[in-house]
Amino acid sequence: MFNDSPILESQLDLPLIHRGKVRDVYEVDDKTLLMVASDRVSAFDVVLPQPIPNKGEVLTQITAWWLKQLEDHLEHHLIAVDPDAIVTRHPDLAATRPMWEKRSMLVTRTKPVLVECIIRGYITGSAWKEYRNNGTLANEPLPTGLRESEQLEPAIFSPSTKAEQGEHDENITYGQVVDLLGPDLSSRLRELSLETYQFGRQVAEGAGIILADTKFEFGIDHSGKLLLIDEVLTPDSSRFWPKESYEIGRGQPSLDKQPIRDWLAALSDWDKSPPPPDLPDEVVQAAAARYQDIFQRLTGIPLANFQPPHFSEPR
Repeated sequence: MFNDSPILESQLDLPLIHRGKVRDVYEVDDKTLLMVASDRVSAFDVVLPQPIPNKGEVLTQITAWWLKQLEDHLEHHLIAVDPDAIVTRHPDLAATRPMWEKRSMLVTRTKPVLVECIIRGYITGSAWKEYRNNGTLANEPLPTGLRESEQLEPAIFSPSTKAEQGEHDENITYGQVVDLLGPDLSSRLRELSLETYQFGRQVAEGAGIILADTKFEFGIDHSGKLLLIDEVLTPDSSRFWPKESYEIGRGQPSLDKQPIRDWLAALSDWDKSPPPPDLPDEVVQAAAARYQDIFQRLTGIPLANFQPPHFSEPR
């Protein structure tokens, strides 16, 4: 069933662990969580008043689509995304199914690694601003002569701290990651992040899309196993550019919530702090169309026709 009723905030009869910018995380049992992707949207680290229709479904189903392709290459936390499979495992969730179906992942509970693993394949955004001003990224030098949106070869592991909601992440060096996590875990995070980015870049290229950069998160389960967690290669965690309009030396149009950022950036009376302004209907609909466009371009299937994949039992 294709649900056109936006959900700004879920309310389930489960203990609420965390309500983030987009996701509501509930405890199912001591080893399992239900991650519900709402239709909330944030920009400039501020959650906006209006939901974006079907955004939560896009984020959940595109993550599941990627993890299905990646499941032979690395271990992740996703147990089930198909609503029938989730209800089979946890029948008590049937009563609230309309609120969470197609926008939820049943996942293995982990202790999150407190570093965001960002991979930059092209120099853009905040990385471009720092490079333009200082010739560095996270205070480490980059080659001279780079132009905006130019490809970085090889791609760069550019970690950051995990900030609380409303705060800004801070770029840190790989050396600082080693100080925080130790050399073995740091090396593994960098290796897995770069490998997963390269896989995603190749798949996206086949769909006429450039994966400019992305963010991965990892956690450690009850047995000490390192797992890829949270959303993966979504338009909220990644910067996707249409290949047909790519041009070095300028900013690129993004297949994400760019209409929202553009509208907000043009306001002269908002200082990028709460409370945020209301979004006009045309901006909401433009953003919703972008999310569904990147979903169909990547998967080849309209969101309304997509069947959630099934996953093997956790190893």
